[in-house]
Order: sequence, then structure tokens, then C-alpha cells
Amino acid sequence: MNGLRTVIICLVITCAAVLSPAAGVAPAAAATPGWSALPVPAAAPPVTVSDLAARGPGEAWATGYEDAADGPRPMLYRWDGKGWSRDTTFPGAGEPGRLGKVRFVGEEPWIFHDRAGGREILRRSAGEWSAVPLPRTLRAYQDFTAVPGAAWVVGEDDTGPKVWHYDGSEWTAQPAPDGVRYLMGITARTATDAWAWGNTDSGTVILRWDGTAWRDAKVSLPANSNVHTILVEPSGRATIGGSQYVDGMVRTYLMTWNGHTWRTAHPPVDDTYTEAMVRGPDGALWLPVRSDRAFQSKYARVNGSRATFSYGPERTNAIDVKPRALARAGSALLSFGTVETYGSKPNLMSERLGG
Repeated sequence: MNGLRTVIICLVITCAAVLSPAAGVAPAAAATPGWSALPVPAAAPPVTVSDLAARGPGEAWATGYEDAADGPRPMLYRWDGKGWSRDTTFPGAGEPGRLGKVRFVGEEPWIFHDRAGGREILRRSAGEWSAVPLPRTLRAYQDFTAVPGAAWVVGEDDTGPKVWHYDGSEWTAQPAPDGVRYLMGITARTATDAWAWGNTDSGTVILRWDGTAWRDAKVSLPANSNVHTILVEPSGRATIGGSQYVDGMVRTYLMTWNGHTWRTAHPPVDDTYTEAMVRGPDGALWLPVRSDRAFQSKYARVNGSRATFSYGPERTNAIDVKPRALARAGSALLSFGTVETYGSKPNLMSERLGG
């Protein structure tokens, strides 16, 4: 009996050693979530996607315009955490026009509206839309941004570049530094910390608003380069994305400001337009890139000079899948763009990673 008991105890110890992770067998790794397709109500093709912004997992807005017999028609979609729906309750929804950049000011989405007869900023508060008209019509409008306590619109007229500033009650003109011939974009972290980029006779320049004036930020951009976007974050970190021309080739560069110094990287993402770049919930930079598969979208995850890639879901009969905008929505990434299937014009598509 004692011998049998000894054998049983040995078998139990042996089984425990085999099953235990300490015995050298690693536990199974958790499956990495992939991109999934989200249904989007169709618009009148061909469609153009302008922007996407999210306030959290339960609210995001996507803008653009669709084709209509009398010209472009503004297009607005809302994500409620469960699905996309079209919003047609804003002023001018049934008129010719376009919707552009969207930004959150606290809980309110603010959207640039290019409307027949004038431009305005749409604001949604307590479930109702209202409009803030711009003070004067410009020949060209390049960009818009808004934060609590301030909003800016940049463009130009026959006299040169224009910066319009809104303090919550009125618009005023802010002079750009001498030598700036053209303003291409603007973004802001707070009402006293905004960034813009433009052209001078000597090349591209980065400007910064300190609450008093716009000044040259003295950023040494790579030689023979331009700027697509500047991503500013609540921590004060800023990332410039653009293209550099080297030996007849174009390559993407990223410059990151940590509050003290700039660091430049050239991730292997070929010639990628970085306007849709966002900081993902994993702390890395994410941006859509040109896909080598006609039936799938492609995204790059960039960490310093390194990049890894992932694909969206396969789409039957697709010949071109183009994510145009990305946004972080809580623990997920949302994309919004267009998909063209064989025999039809581009229409809307959306995808999600995680969440």
C-alpha cells in the first residue's frame, strides 16, 4: 500500500511540473485584436471625406461632402459608440456646401462650414446646432482649429495671409510675422498655445502663438522639406509630419518636441501624407498609408524610426480602399474614408481597431 501511495504522489508531482508555466511552457498569448469594418449609411457618390474627431468611445463626428446635381452637398456623420448615423439637422444641411475640419471644445463639436453666401463655424450644444459666421469672406480658406476659449481660421485674400481669431464673442484679425507669404495650417493645445505653418521666400516656417503674438518658433526643419501637419498633445508634446526631398526621392519625416529638444526620425513609410496622423491609445503614432492590396486598407504604427503595419478587413470586389482620417476613441482607433468597388464610384467606409 505504501508503495502504491508513493507512485501516485510521484505521478501528481510530475503532472504538476509539466503543466506549470515554471516548467518552461509559456502560457498562450492573448490574441491581438484586428481592424473590423463598421457599416456606414451610403452617401451620393463620389464622396470626399474631410475630417474625423472623437471625444471618447461614445462620440465621434466625420465630415465631408457628397455629389449632387447642383454641386457639392455637406456630409456629416455621428458615431454613438454603437454605429454611424447621418446628421442632417445642422443649418444649411440641404444646401450646396462642404464641411471641413472638426474639433471638440469641451463637449461641443465645432465644424468649419463652407456654405453658399459665406463661411461659418457650426457648434452643437445641448443637442442643437448653431452657427457663428466669419467676419469677412476670404479668397481661400486653408485651415481651422478650436480649443476652449479660442478658435482660429487661416486663409488669404488679395492683400496676403489672414489669421482670424475668435475669443468666444467676436472675431479679430491677428497679423502674421513679416515675411510669411502663405499659411497652410493651424492647430492649438490651449488658447495661449497654438501652432501654424506657412511659406516664406526661404522655405517653410513654423509659427507659434503665445497668447500675445505669432512668432517664428525657430524650428530647424529638414532641408528641402514641407509640412503636412502638426500634432499637439495636452502634455505639451508636439509632432511635425511632412515630406523631404532627397536625391530626387520623397520620404516622410517626423519631428517630435518633448518640451526641450526636437528629434527627427524617418520611419519606413515611403512617401506618406501625414495629415491623418494621431496618437493611439497604445502611445504610438498611427497613420494610414498606401496599401499594396487593392481590397484592404493599410495602417502604420510608428514608434521613433520603427514602423509596423496592419491591414483592414478584406472587402469583396474592392479596387481601392482609402482611410482618410483617424481618431482615438477611448481605447480604440476609428478610421473614416472611402472604398471603391468594381463598377461603382467611391462611397463611405469606416474601420475600428480595439475598443
